[in-house]
Amino acid sequence: MTASMPPDPLPASIALTIIPVDDPADPRVADYVALTDVVLRRRKEPAEGLFIAEGERVIQRALRAGYRARSVLVSPNRLDAVPAELGPEVPVYLAGPELMAKITGFEVHRGALAAMARHPARDPAELLSWALRVLVLEDLVSHTNLGAVFRSAAGLGMDAILLSPRCADPLYRRSVRVSMGEVFAVPYARLDPWPAALDTLADRGFETLALTPAADAADLATLRPVADARLAVLLGTEGEGLSAAAQAAATRRVRIPMAAGVDSLNVAATAAIACYALGRR
Repeated sequence: MTASMPPDPLPASIALTIIPVDDPADPRVADYVALTDVVLRRRKEPAEGLFIAEGERVIQRALRAGYRARSVLVSPNRLDAVPAELGPEVPVYLAGPELMAKITGFEVHRGALAAMARHPARDPAELLSWALRVLVLEDLVSHTNLGAVFRSAAGLGMDAILLSPRCADPLYRRSVRVSMGEVFAVPYARLDPWPAALDTLADRGFETLALTPAADAADLATLRPVADARLAVLLGTEGEGLSAAAQAAATRRVRIPMAAGVDSLNVAATAAIACYALGRR
């Protein structure tokens, strides 16, 4: 997969505050403990206002999107992966590969990890006040799919993403990595209560299109929206797709015609096609 973020020129080197650690139980590296425990991290990260950025490019992207680094964890042989613009006020914890694996629960191959401070949650009404093309996701639980959807949204002209309350966390480490940092580029908010809050879209003048494989839905290829049309595209959870309640809240249902007896596409692939067909470029 070709990276969408070519490295930008970095400013002149800045002295880093490097702190060696030798104990996986060191409280200073508590932000990085058990990164592979999804259930634990779902509770810990939002509650403590943090997320983990993995790798030099993603850390740079997060910094340049205005996220503040709390700390960095890096092995000695990859110290050059720490972005120079980090600044001396951010502690850089140095740990060997074996110790990093004990702390995080996996072998860290991308050089560095950074604990970043989250931004305050966005108001969906604020996003809908200016956006023209919006993706609305119902109960996507796969962080991989969610990251892929954000990357498609960023590259194919969607202005914002709205999430149902049960959707996965866009700032979870895997989502950030799969999106190549595009979760920092696409504004998003959660719609709550669900699905009643879908009425907000109609109130803001959006036509809502529910993606479904149903044979009686309109062919997506027949849609020719004008440039300034306000469109919201609804995509459902892996496997079951959109709920009946979400479909009922839509202006109309649309489908991607399939061949060879295949009933539907993966939700990330469906999102990419919908973004290409309807996004602003």
